[in-house]
Amino acid sequence: MNSGTQGEQTYKNPLSIIYKQIGSEIRVYLKTGEVYTGTLTKVDNYMNLLLENTIEEMGEKTTRYGKALIRGNNILMIKVEKI
Repeated sequence: MNSGTQGEQTYKNPLSIIYKQIGSEIRVYLKTGEVYTGTLTKVDNYMNLLLENTIEEMGEKTTRYGKALIRGNNILMIKVEKI
């Protein structure tokens, strides 16, 4: 492996990708099954996220929040629009 690349695939640091998403809408999937969608406003080195205009989806139930703080160790996956 050379400089983080193998063949045509380039590997990126996940945290650097998340920092680039500040101001964009993201979807956050938690280990417990909840899904949060909102505008990413802040992120730290522990991948704690602050979302605004947040929608929580839990099964068939949907709840709207102004701001939501999501602790990084609860995150299963983050879906972003573009890298």
